[in-house]
Order: sequence, then C-alpha cells, then structure tokens
Amino acid sequence: MKEKLVITNCDVITPFEEIKDANILIENGIIKEIISAGDFSKEGEIINANGRIAAPGFIDIHIQGAGGADVLDGTLEGLSTISKTCARFGVTGFLATTVARPEGDNRHLKTAANFTGKNLGGANLFGIHIEGPFISIDRKGMIKSDCICNPSEKILDEILKITEEKLQLMTIAPELEGSETIIKNLVNSDVVASFGHSKATYEETVKGIEAGISHVTHLFNVMPSIYHRDPGPIPAIFEEDKVTAQIIFDGIHIHPSVLNLATKILGEKRFITITDGMQAMGLPDGKYIYNGLEYHSINGISRYNDGTLIGTSLGMNQLVKRCIKLSGCSLTTAIRAASFNPASVLGIQEKKGSIEKGKDADIAILNRDFSVWKTIICSKVVYEE
Repeated sequence: MKEKLVITNCDVITPFEEIKDANILIENGIIKEIISAGDFSKEGEIINANGRIAAPGFIDIHIQGAGGADVLDGTLEGLSTISKTCARFGVTGFLATTVARPEGDNRHLKTAANFTGKNLGGANLFGIHIEGPFISIDRKGMIKSDCICNPSEKILDEILKITEEKLQLMTIAPELEGSETIIKNLVNSDVVASFGHSKATYEETVKGIEAGISHVTHLFNVMPSIYHRDPGPIPAIFEEDKVTAQIIFDGIHIHPSVLNLATKILGEKRFITITDGMQAMGLPDGKYIYNGLEYHSINGISRYNDGTLIGTSLGMNQLVKRCIKLSGCSLTTAIRAASFNPASVLGIQEKKGSIEKGKDADIAILNRDFSVWKTIICSKVVYEE
C-alpha cells in the first residue's frame, strides 16, 4: 500500500521559484506533484502548513558538532545528538566535519563512516568532511598541530581506507609541496577537493584549481586577504566559474559589506551557506571544550579563550535569515544556497536539494520568522516545534 502525505496551504520555495498557496503531494517518501490549493485527494496524512513556508531541507556540509556533541566524540550517541539537533534547525542532511590525526587516534572517522546513511533520528549523515591534514600550519585557525602534516599519499590512503569511501570532501592547501598529487588523487576517488586553511598566492591557487580543486572552505577565513599588487587566492577563486564557496553568514566571520560583494560576484549558483557549527549549537551561552581546548559561545559565536574564531552556534535556518539581511539576496537565492547548491557540491542534486517531482521529500516547514515548525525527511516528521 502506498504511503501518502499532503502538505497543504504552504508557500513553496522550490528554490528556483516561489509557488504561493500550494500543496505538496508525496507518495512513499517521494514528491509526486506540487498543485494549487484545494486540488488534491483527501487520502493519506494531511499536514496543514497554515500559510507557512515549505523549503527544501537544508544541507550543512560543514558542521563539527551540535547539541553538546562533537564528531570527535566518536560515538553513535554523539552523531545521533548532532543529527537530531540539526533537524531542529531545518537541516535534513549533513557532513560530519572533523580532523584527522596522522599519527594518532582516528576512531571518530571510523564511527562516522560506519553510521553514514544509517537512521540517527534526525538529519541524514551523508558522509565526512575532513579539514586537513594537508593544510598550512600558519593558517591552522582552530585546528591543532597534531592534525596537520605535509601532503602524503600514504596518509591519504590510510584516511580513505578508514573512511570506507564515505569521505565526501577534504580541505587542502594547494601551496604545499606534493599537494597537486593529493588533489588529483582526491578527484579520482570522487572526493571534493576544497581550498582552505591556506596561505597560497594567486598563482598557487590557480594551479590548485587546475589540478582539481572545485570548492572553497569558509571563504575569506584563514586565508590571505586581497591586496591590489599581491591579490592572493580570493580573486583566483572568484574568476573560476566551476569553483563553489562556503560562506558563514553570521555577520562576524565576514563583514556584511564583504558578504554583499562576494554573493554578487559568485552569483546564486556558487555560494553555499554553512554553519561551521560547534557542539554549542542548540545550547545556552557558556563554556565548552573542542578537541581538548576550552572555548566560549556567546550570542551564537564560538571563540577560543584567546579570541580566535572557531565557528558558530547558530542554526542553519538562522543563517538563512541572516543571509537575506546581510547580503541583500532574495529568499529563493538564500534557500538555494542552503539546499540545492550544497546538494550539487555532493553530486546528489538529482534526489536532494529542491522541491520537485520525483525527488526525496526532504522538507523544512518554516514559520514566517524563519523558525522551524516541522522538519520532514522522506515524508517522515523528524522534528516539530
């Protein structure tokens, strides 16, 4: 027997267009049709959205922790907590973002690989994003030195083995000797090579892109700024249409004027909203521990005690709202940056990232203030306020 669900009386952000006062028809977890109000069968479960916004479920490709848990915990309980907390903020899929220890304990990577694609009670775990270990020690930001090393095919092979083909994205600094080979190996292994934690010049960045870099980890952060006689990596990133870039829209990691400039240059297809979320996401302001170091979370911003920015504790729905406010982009563009664009980076846009016929029914129903009313994954409600 077919399982049927109808979401009625909602404004649908597909996110390529906005469809007012519509119904979403779902069968067996797949979107069957989007139709006008009142024009649907009464069979199956009905969710009346009462004029709320129905958006594609958000996809966070850069989140390290939430709800008091961290990927580094290396436990099913921790991943489940992150999954359920993500769902509270409208996220239906995420990458477990973490570090690799070249000479240390990497059981957390094994755990994340083991539970990729498993039911965690909330947002789906799509795979792993590793920041490093082939990054610049001078641009390490929050990452500890024992999680950094020179490019090594042997170490990459060990990482690929322990992650069991669940590694989706790796952040790498292209200026490091041997990085070109690593980038090519990542691409050949169907892993997205992402520029980041780097002090590369313009020329070194171009070379990295030519080798296969197609993405950027938290644009502007822990990388050189633009200077008119020494442009650095950012112009090289802007110039290449195939390169997409993560952006943190909290208004602290990047000044609003720069957010406005960057989104205009990149255009609606190339920027991706991320949380860079920490375990403090979804928790009260306070002090917490990440990778053995104390940090504090205040008003949605996480910093080490020396003031170093390490992430945000804001949820994705909150950052989508700030994206509109700070960059001046449209509602559909802001939704796209948190759904279809990250799905495209992961190569799953044929099934995820938009509300279209034939796609998985991963949907965030938002109140008009962008708080989350319900989060739905393949027609199953995984969170409701």
